[in-house]
Parts: sequence; structure tokens; C-alpha cells
Amino acid sequence: MRALFSLFLALCLAGPAHAANAEDAAIRQLVQQFQTAIVARDGKTLGSLFVQEGGSWWSVLDEPTYAAAKARNPAAQRLEPSTWQAFAEFVAHSARPIEERFYDVRVRTNGTVASVWFDFDFLADGKVTNRGSETWQLVRTDDGWKIVAMLYSVHQ
Repeated sequence: MRALFSLFLALCLAGPAHAANAEDAAIRQLVQQFQTAIVARDGKTLGSLFVQEGGSWWSVLDEPTYAAAKARNPAAQRLEPSTWQAFAEFVAHSARPIEERFYDVRVRTNGTVASVWFDFDFLADGKVTNRGSETWQLVRTDDGWKIVAMLYSVHQ
């Protein structure tokens, strides 16, 4: 009887863990698709990874980068709003090879919403142009996981 109970308990606990692993894998696949689309300069695929309406996109200059920007232009802003559409256009029309490398990718999800956090380097012509930390907010849609918001720091 004890063995049967132990087996039942193990099966009950394995179900949620398996589902969480499947969601984590699906989210990590989205992260990989994002990186691949940048390298391929595929703005259309990149755009398909986002919720099409609404959303939020912000870059934030770290203290040294902000100070340097203010020295060059007193009107420089620390926070810069943008959109996924502008980024997809930039990627699609880049004349130079571009890439974004991600490090220490962390995923948290309850199966409906998720967050992804990682450190990154952004490269143009093989040279790092900026780096920082980036976070995405995701939602699970009928078409799979989609990015609904993005926030990243800029350190040059």
C-alpha cells in the first residue's frame, strides 16, 4: 500500500513539473527565435513574436552613459520610448550585420504570464555597440507565447 501511495504522489508531483518545463522550453524557443531573426535581419519574423496591439518598449541609459550623453547634448533623455515596430524596421533595413547575444537567461512563468531576464551585448559589424540587462513581459496567447513589453538598460 505504501509503495502505491508513493507512486501516486510521485505522479501527482511530476505533472506540474513537466508542464512548467514545457512552458520554460517554449519561452526559451521564443528567445532563440528573437536572436535568429536579428541575425537574419528578418523584421517580419521578429514582429510576429510580439502582441500586435499595445505593448511597451523602453531603453534606460545607465549613469555613465547618461552623463556622457548629457555632455554631448544637454537635452539628452535617460529614458527613451520606442516600439517593437521601430526595432523590426531597424533590423530589417540594417546595412550592417547585427546580432544580440544573451547571457544568463532566466524565465519565470505561471503558464499564463511570464518574465524573461538576461544580460546582453548588441553587436554591429561584430563589434559590441552597447550592453546591459533586458527584461521581457510575456503572455500566453492562442498562438503561443508573445512579448507584450520590453525594458532594457544601455551601458556603452
